[in-house]
Amino acid sequence: MDGQLGFDGENSLAPCLIKNLFDQEASSSSLIDSDREARSDLKVCAVKAGSMMSLAIDNVGGLWMWGNVPPQASGPEPRLSFTSVPIPFPILEFHGRTVLKVACGDEHVVAVVGPKEVIHKDNSYDESVLYSWGNNHHGQLGLGDRESRARPQIVEMFNQSSGLTFYDVACGAHHTALLTHRKEAPKGPTTCWTFGFGENGQLGHGSTKSSSIPEPVSELPEHACLVSVDCGLFHTSVVSSEGYVWSWGMERGLGLCPDVNFTDVEAGDDSMPRKISGGSRFRDPVQVSCGAAHTVLVANGGYKLWSWGRGRNGVLGTGNVIDCYVPTLVFWPNELKPNDEEVPEPDAAGGKSSSTEEMKRLESKLMVMERYASILHGSIFGKPFNEEEDIPYSLRVTGYFDMGKEWGEMVESADKSQLMRLQAFYEDMIGRVKDKLLQRRIQEIMKDCLQSSAPKH
Repeated sequence: MDGQLGFDGENSLAPCLIKNLFDQEASSSSLIDSDREARSDLKVCAVKAGSMMSLAIDNVGGLWMWGNVPPQASGPEPRLSFTSVPIPFPILEFHGRTVLKVACGDEHVVAVVGPKEVIHKDNSYDESVLYSWGNNHHGQLGLGDRESRARPQIVEMFNQSSGLTFYDVACGAHHTALLTHRKEAPKGPTTCWTFGFGENGQLGHGSTKSSSIPEPVSELPEHACLVSVDCGLFHTSVVSSEGYVWSWGMERGLGLCPDVNFTDVEAGDDSMPRKISGGSRFRDPVQVSCGAAHTVLVANGGYKLWSWGRGRNGVLGTGNVIDCYVPTLVFWPNELKPNDEEVPEPDAAGGKSSSTEEMKRLESKLMVMERYASILHGSIFGKPFNEEEDIPYSLRVTGYFDMGKEWGEMVESADKSQLMRLQAFYEDMIGRVKDKLLQRRIQEIMKDCLQSSAPKH
C-alpha cells in the first residue's frame, strides 16, 4: 500500500526481486561521480526496516530509501509530508559522505554518517556525526524541539566536537536510542542515550516524560560495556559484553501489550532499566533485537538464541504461542562450529559411518532435552537455565538430586515479589488440576446416571 515492498504493484505473497535498485538515471544522475561510475559492482551491505519504510546502505556508503517516506523536492526545505515511493531512491544530502549505520521508526530516520571513503577504516565511527529527519512530534529527532524535518539535520549534541563515538543506533515507534563511548577510550565505559516519546517509560529516565534532547540512561551500570541496543514499539533493550541484559518500557520492559495476563504485583511499565531474569548472565553475547512486543538475544557467540515477550503467532520460536516473562531457549539447530566439524569416514559400503549417524542422533536428542530443561527451569525458577550455574553440585557429582531440599532453599532465599510470582504460578497449576478433576467427576456421574436410566431388557 505504501510502496514498502520496493516495487510498484500489488501485494505479494512471495519474494520479488527489487529490479530498480541502483538502476535509476534521472533521480540519481547528480549522485554518480567519477568514483561511482567506476564501481560497477555496487551492492547492498546493510538493510533496515521501520513500520512503513525500508532503508539500504550500499558498499560505497550511499543511503537508499523507499516506502512511506519524506519528500525529496529540491529548493528550500518543504513542509513535512509522507509519500508512498515504491522504488528505492538515493538520499542526495549524503552525496560525498559515508553512511555507516541507519535506523527508522514509524516516521523518523536516524543515520550515523562519516566523511567520504571511511567505510573501510578502523576509526570510521570516530569521524562520524548523527543526522535525523522525519516526524518529530515527540522529540524523537533529538534536536531540542518538536518541529518535524523533511531533510536530514545534524543532531548538534553529537557533532564531531562532542568527543563521543556512537557505534549503534535504534528506533522505536516514536523514540530513539544510541550507544556511545569516549573517543579517547574505545574500550572503556559506554553510555546509552535515549530521546523521544516516553509515556511508557521506554526512555529509561525514571519517568514517563518525553524528551526532545538526548539524555543518558543513568541507572545502567557506570562501567558496563554495552555491545548492542534495540527498540520495540514501546520498549528498549541493551546487552553488555559481560552478558547481562537490561530492558525498560511497556509492561516491565518486556514490550508486552497491556492485555497480558499479569498478576497485580507484576503489571505495569518500567521507566528504569530492569535486569532481565534477576541478573542471569548470557555467555558471549552478540546482539539484542526487539520486535513490536518481544525481544530476541543472540548469545554463545551466535550458537544460541533466547527470546521473551509476547508469543502470538509463534514469534518467540519456543514451539508454542504463549507469552514468556523470562528468556527461553529458541528451538535452534545447535550445529558444531566449523573448526570442530569432522569429515565422516566412509564405512565399508561407502556411506557415512554408523558412529557419525549415532552422534547426530544424540546431538539432536540433547538439543531437545536442553530446550525442555530451559522451559521447565524458567517456569519454576523464573530465570533462564544456565548449564554451569543452575545444575546443583550434588547432581553434577553424584547424579542424585533432592528436589524437596532444593525447593526449600530457593523459597527460603526468595524475596516477596518472587514468592508472590511462585504463588501465582502454582495456584494456576493447582486450579487447572482441580478443574480437570471436577470435569472428570461430572462425566463419571453423568455416565452412571445414563447407565442407571437405560431400559433393561
